[in-house]
Amino acid sequence: MRTAIVIGTGLIGTSAALALSARGVRVHLADHDAAQARTAAALGAGTVEEPEGPVDLAIVAVPPAHVAAALADAMRRGVARAYLDVASVKAGPRRELESLGLDLTPYIGTHPMAGKERSGPLAATADLFEGRPWVLTPTRDGDTEVLNLALELVALCRAVPVVMDADAHDRAVALVSHTPQLVSSMVAARLRGADETAVRLCGQGIRDVTRIAASDPAMWIDILSANPGPVADVLSEIAADLDETVQALRGLQSADEAKRGAGAGGIEDVLRRGNAGRERVPGKHGAAPAAYEIVAVHIGDQPGELARIFADAGQAGVNIEDVRIEHATGQQAGFIQLTVEPTAAPALTAALRERGWSIRQ
Repeated sequence: MRTAIVIGTGLIGTSAALALSARGVRVHLADHDAAQARTAAALGAGTVEEPEGPVDLAIVAVPPAHVAAALADAMRRGVARAYLDVASVKAGPRRELESLGLDLTPYIGTHPMAGKERSGPLAATADLFEGRPWVLTPTRDGDTEVLNLALELVALCRAVPVVMDADAHDRAVALVSHTPQLVSSMVAARLRGADETAVRLCGQGIRDVTRIAASDPAMWIDILSANPGPVADVLSEIAADLDETVQALRGLQSADEAKRGAGAGGIEDVLRRGNAGRERVPGKHGAAPAAYEIVAVHIGDQPGELARIFADAGQAGVNIEDVRIEHATGQQAGFIQLTVEPTAAPALTAALRERGWSIRQ
């Protein structure tokens, strides 16, 4: 791939353009908002100049509702040898394209499983896709050269290709992406009218659950409008669990010992099913989840503290698998949770204590 055009310079489009430009591909940028395209160009994502002829690959990075129209326009103008989109829904846009009677042999639907709560070109980074799954949904009538160009794009963005059927993809993202967004927003909405005293008690758990609730509503309306059925199916199952959990909690309030026992059993059931589901979430590098130990260290909120603790861990010869910071309410301090291999935890604890760090037991 030597040339490409990115149509739609939001978070995903600009990030892909930055990754391609960094690897020597000449990228042309187009957007219905010319100012947004110029912003992406100023960031080093490419040029707003029109290509002189057909480019190797057109990447359509617009909301799902506009994918078919943008692709159809690009195909009719012959802007590229191959075309793909990066929308988070796959079956609907393809059906729309088929209804337009277009030759779809030069097209493949794709979806990089990466994103942020923030949108727009200023949120974009060249490494957004590194190590992330990038779904490809080829069909029997697709051109092999188009699939190869899509795979090259994935490789240049350092993502991991995953081949799926379009409908299976839409059901999958309903479960692992679209429904979590709504559930996160619903939980966060409870905070809107909550007493200030309650809000001040927010800890890491509520921050984890509500992080993605900061996402752009307009963007999610576009996404959910393109995949309402599968999302509604998952939410219906969650609603059934919620009903059962509410009844179990009411049972725990009862004076009847049998009802309290049944209530406790119902709560235990949902928690254990949650344990089992959580264990299936892929771990580091997409591998099966591993059992790790957490070493929690008191850390001050001042420049250089993070660098110092990582350097000390490195001096101890310990690899940090993951990290999380738990902030202390109203204090210029908190705890950093260092996730390590179980065999490394005692050595790391001893080494950090020797260097003056306070370890939380």
